[in-house]
Amino acid sequence: MDRRSFLRAIPLTAAMPYALNGASLGRLLTGGDADADICASKFSMAVSLGLRDKPIGEVMVAIGKSFLGAEYLAHTLEEAGPEHLVVNLRAFDCVSFYENCLVLARCVKLNRMTFDEYKKQLQFIRYRSGVIDGYPSRLHYTSDYFFDNVKKGVVRDVTEEIGGVPFEKTVDFMTKHVDSYVKLEEHPEFVPVIAEQERAITKRKKFYVPKDAVAGVASKLQDGDIIGITTNIEGMDVTHTGLALWQDKELHFMHAPITGAKVQITPGPLAEYLAKFKKDTGIMVARPLEPKA
Repeated sequence: MDRRSFLRAIPLTAAMPYALNGASLGRLLTGGDADADICASKFSMAVSLGLRDKPIGEVMVAIGKSFLGAEYLAHTLEEAGPEHLVVNLRAFDCVSFYENCLVLARCVKLNRMTFDEYKKQLQFIRYRSGVIDGYPSRLHYTSDYFFDNVKKGVVRDVTEEIGGVPFEKTVDFMTKHVDSYVKLEEHPEFVPVIAEQERAITKRKKFYVPKDAVAGVASKLQDGDIIGITTNIEGMDVTHTGLALWQDKELHFMHAPITGAKVQITPGPLAEYLAKFKKDTGIMVARPLEPKA
């Protein structure tokens, strides 16, 4: 899923810093940089709760809960100028929400809790092979995001093993809607590069769990699993993302839902949430792996 196209074409959404105090936070705060300070507060929280000793999925859920109530921000990564690492821990779209939970959790598990390490991990996860090389190097489609991060050892795509069936779909939304992407309009030379990426995505063997089967496979999902909601919108693979979490013995969905809303946990189970939207067809699931380096 591309953040910009989804925000223009289909509603999405939202985030907020965890309130901390005490000497440990004071030592970590960097002063003057809101994102660095929020990052430091998350690491302080992680230390105080002993999160490093917990599975990475549980760490992601704990960090995600600390962002509950945060604001949604459209076009989160679309800043002017050459492609560069955009850092924003103050407000989120649906992708940057789960992405930041994953990045912060990896830093905690690696015991490398500095702002510089956070930015290093963010670039590694967000860009193809971890390298910033212009706008096309950013992982715009969710299934491509999963694929690249499987290769990097960040996640494991568990969709097929939990009961997924083949997901056969042409992925070409970006190149068919160039006018929805400022960077593609400004740089038409990017279009054939994106088109080549889309052809590669389309050819890959992909799986999804149809939404009427989600309740039946819910027990196979774990806290912190990254969920991509598949769609019947032509040319698009996934239109929304978030994290799985178990609450009151039911599988819920923690996400940044839509403009005007805030980071939240669905009041009902994930299956009930999916049933509300005709354009949602099912889910893809990527499970975060314990980082080794």
